Amino acid sequence: MYGDTTVMRKRADQLSEQSTDIRLLADQLVARADGIDWTGRAADSMRTRIHDRAAQLRDAAGFHDEAADSLRRHLAEVDLIKEQITGIEHRVGSLSSDAATRVARLEADQEPDGIRRSPSDEDRALASFVPPAPGHKDWLTVSLPGL
Repeated sequence: MYGDTTVMRKRADQLSEQSTDIRLLADQLVARADGIDWTGRAADSMRTRIHDRAAQLRDAAGFHDEAADSLRRHLAEVDLIKEQITGIEHRVGSLSSDAATRVARLEADQEPDGIRRSPSDEDRALASFVPPAPGHKDWLTVSLPGL
């Protein structure tokens, strides 16, 4: 199976939490700088620099949010593909099992009407299908009769 989306979702949540923490720290930094009882050109310059740095921190927080959102969108796509793979696995399993039963019955000459028949090419293909590993992306390219 590809990717543990639970672990990756936790990472996206961590990125969102870090974003919140960074914004909070930027606000605290500005509040402390503005709360200092200091006046003059140097004080004004310091406050301007602190406000600029806080803006940069808020930008960094925004990048964390974007990364978390991007990761969540990616995880939604991964989950969708994993569901598609699972669906194909189940359909192929059913088709292959049914075909194997028909082939075995025909080869054992157990048709109810007593007439010996040969399995169809489709049934032979389905019955002899060697599947990819469970959850493998190769399931997305499986091409079999009835699929």
